[in-house]
Amino acid sequence: MDPLDKLSREKLIFYLTVPLSSIIIFSNLFIIIGIACNRQLHNTPNYFFLSLLVADLCTGITLPFIPRMTLDQQLDFKHCLVMYIFPNFLFLSFLFNLVMVHYERYLCIVSPLHHSQFWVYRCFPLALLTVWLPPLLYASLPAFGWNNWVEPNAYKSSVSNETFLRSTASRNSSKEDEVCSYKQVFPKAFIFLEVCGLVLPAMLSIVAMMGRVLWITRKQLQNICKLHRAVDRLQQQQPSDHEQQLNLRYAKCVAAMSLTFLVCWVPYIIYQLMSVTALQTGVSLPSSSMYIIMSCMGIGSMAVIPLILGLANKQYTEPISRLMLKLRNRWRGGQNNRDIAL
Repeated sequence: MDPLDKLSREKLIFYLTVPLSSIIIFSNLFIIIGIACNRQLHNTPNYFFLSLLVADLCTGITLPFIPRMTLDQQLDFKHCLVMYIFPNFLFLSFLFNLVMVHYERYLCIVSPLHHSQFWVYRCFPLALLTVWLPPLLYASLPAFGWNNWVEPNAYKSSVSNETFLRSTASRNSSKEDEVCSYKQVFPKAFIFLEVCGLVLPAMLSIVAMMGRVLWITRKQLQNICKLHRAVDRLQQQQPSDHEQQLNLRYAKCVAAMSLTFLVCWVPYIIYQLMSVTALQTGVSLPSSSMYIIMSCMGIGSMAVIPLILGLANKQYTEPISRLMLKLRNRWRGGQNNRDIAL
């Protein structure tokens, strides 16, 4: 790749990821402090959500480095592995935590009276281990030998009669030839297995749980409306507006979930389809600006999902909101005292 072209792509990645990464980091810290300061939120469901926030915070920190994985760099084998394995592990752990949070809330809705009897609640440390350990093991497979790394000049046999200057020159040339690329760290089979065996099943499971919850909510809403109609008939009253309000709330819930899916999931789905298509056809999409933009939008939009879930809950934001209100009142009070003194 042309150095000027590579520099322009790095600038594009910087301008796209740094503002989004800053928003994700500070928003997660905002919600984490809110949960930590409220003792009423110290329970198993919120511990799962706290784990998701930590994973999302780590994803926000590594977000500027994920699109750079498509660019070739001059790195040795160890540093190249760390550069690719660590962000991949954090993203997979974020995805596993997201599935666990949806699964925990799905159990509360499907079985509201007996959800505490499921293994997720009885074996919380084991459940927490399942969202961090498998991503770490899978992301570390390239470090255990499943990679395409080829040492430069490895095919050459060493000659015992070489001079010191010639050996030094060969080492320098080998270091210059060490190009770190995702193709050398991640084989095609590894990427296909991650996309088709981990990422897509996780996304489909979340969509299935969301659809099931909406279906249960619709059934319960119909039953409530039937009871209201029966009461109105017995009391010989006109149908109240309560049924219309319930239908309106349900419609708002469906619209909010659909909008969240379109904004947060669709860009990532397009990014994954572009990645799989590039692997199948051999087209060098990773070097294009469009691919970099879609990767930034896809990963960034996925990282926004926990923020939507957290900021929508007033219990998570109440402690920080009170603190900000106190600081604002003190600042206004100090300013008023200065005006009176003048």
